[in-house]
Amino acid sequence: MIPELSANTRAILLLTAPLIVGRKSENSVPLLTPTEYRQLARCLYEHGRQPLDLLETDIETLLGECRRVIDEERMRALLGRGFLLGQALEQWHVRGIWVVSRSDPGYPSYLVSRFRDQAPPVFYGCGDIGLLAQRGLAVVGSRHVDEALMAYTRDVGALAASAGRSIVSGGAKGVDQASMFGALDAGGRVIGVLANGLERASTDRTYRDALMQGRLVLVSPFDPRAGFNVGNAMQRNKFIYGLSDAAFVVNVEYNKGGTWNGAREQLKKFQVVPVYVRTKPQCGQGASALLALGALPWPDPQDCESFRAVFVVHKSSAQKFGSQKELPLPIEAVVDNALLKTTPGNDETLNVFREDSAEDCEVEVQSCASKTCAENREDVATASAMQTSDPAGEIKPSEILFATVREILRECLQQPRNVEFVAQELDVGVTLARKWLERLVKEETLTKQTRPVAYVVR
Repeated sequence: MIPELSANTRAILLLTAPLIVGRKSENSVPLLTPTEYRQLARCLYEHGRQPLDLLETDIETLLGECRRVIDEERMRALLGRGFLLGQALEQWHVRGIWVVSRSDPGYPSYLVSRFRDQAPPVFYGCGDIGLLAQRGLAVVGSRHVDEALMAYTRDVGALAASAGRSIVSGGAKGVDQASMFGALDAGGRVIGVLANGLERASTDRTYRDALMQGRLVLVSPFDPRAGFNVGNAMQRNKFIYGLSDAAFVVNVEYNKGGTWNGAREQLKKFQVVPVYVRTKPQCGQGASALLALGALPWPDPQDCESFRAVFVVHKSSAQKFGSQKELPLPIEAVVDNALLKTTPGNDETLNVFREDSAEDCEVEVQSCASKTCAENREDVATASAMQTSDPAGEIKPSEILFATVREILRECLQQPRNVEFVAQELDVGVTLARKWLERLVKEETLTKQTRPVAYVVR
């Protein structure tokens, strides 16, 4: 059953969504950024309004009330995209794609509890939305792995199905798909969190039977026709963890790739679920570093009982997971009491583990992990932003933005690329892209090559 599109969701889509109906977005007016939308939502709330009130025929007073946040002409232009929204909705409906916003009952409320204002304003999806409430084990890893590791990962998915737990993964080739298909082939349930291509995946015959049987739901915080983008892929990672009860990193390269960045972000910043990492038959540098950051060695369960033990709570660690009190609560959650039923630190399953679980790792592994941790103790983005904060200790928004840009470019400039590529990847002008690149060269994060001019990670 496809959830009915609410008026609030319609208004949010008009203001924030690219509404891609052709090969690319046709928007001539800049969409509201996440920060701008939060400011607008706050302004509406202060005046006792909701986003749906922007769809009224006479909104002059309301636009005037929000003038200090968003320019009136820009708001009118975005709200005037009704025909384009209608086209997009028709395309989505044909493919069974639904949309929910944070104010809708079907939106996974525990995401608001866990990520607060960083929970996506809307989720696009295909399949049984009720599966989002079941969560399960997040499984992440590399795209390029050998057949032995693929078979091992499929077995993990099958064991999850036997134990009655869902698999949550990102839908990418390699480890992601191996865990998903392992669960589906065993009759289990799967939540796929996509960074791009939801529209294409919704009609893929590989997923068709599971979608129709209500055993698979595919979701994305990005437009169903959005293409691959490194930044989107990095943002998507935290929602794979956020839609789960525990996470398992099958394999990871040290300080490289989306698997590493997503796991490190979870361990150092969000900490909404515990993270396991595979350490047998050997523990590589990437796994060692994650152990040093707080990950736990995967116990390699062989039956349903030991698999369910992965989700056991330990009281002494209860406060570590499921709480993000420093993040502001989205205004939609304040308005809609339904989203406040799951409160931080009050989750039905606070996923924490045995105190002695880390002792399962060899002494040599612990030594390796400690050394790696010392070499990689700083979180690059946070540290660099803190260095330029004002005397009162407040981090400048521009520095937070640049720290994010730095992390994205570390990912996509593993091989030399020119400024035009970077501008397209970040969806900014060439002048701004060049300014960022030169700053990263100056701080020795990147190296600038000549003949032809290109930039690559130092």
